[in-house]
Amino acid sequence: MKAFILLLSLLLAATAQADDAAWAAWREGKALLLMRHALAPGTGDPAGFVLDDCSTQRNLNSEGQQQALRWGRLLRQQYSGDIQLYSSQWCRCLDTAKLMALSTPQPLPLLNSFFAGRGDGAKQTQALIQYFSQTQLHQPTVLVTHQVNFTALTGIFPRSGEAVIIALPLAQPVNILARIQAP
Repeated sequence: MKAFILLLSLLLAATAQADDAAWAAWREGKALLLMRHALAPGTGDPAGFVLDDCSTQRNLNSEGQQQALRWGRLLRQQYSGDIQLYSSQWCRCLDTAKLMALSTPQPLPLLNSFFAGRGDGAKQTQALIQYFSQTQLHQPTVLVTHQVNFTALTGIFPRSGEAVIIALPLAQPVNILARIQAP
């Protein structure tokens, strides 16, 4: 029993150090935080979806709004300075980003959903990798996107509000430094 407790303690300490190293890389601009938007119940978008009309889209519910607020607090605990924030143009992503209250989110079409044939997943994923393999970050950076984009880049099927810290420069396969559940 003592050996089990010791092994568990060592595992938890190693995990904490890995998380600390991942957060440090993010703070130093050596990694990105990629997250799936907060909880917006359902799948895809309703018939009649219009990008510039949130009333036609699947949107955050109150739990999703609270997730986004908690993400903002968590990220502010990790870094109090300027944070670069990019988002898909979908309302649930922009709302997640806005509610985090880190900075004004910059819409980045490369983060737009390609679910149900709305875009070219392979092309968008390669363009995103290329963009962040050539971009020098001077501050912590957060990308808010959709499940399909997240999965195409990382191979992980994330829950709503889940995130990963990914080492820069981006390459295929990506180097995941930490996986973070929604706070």
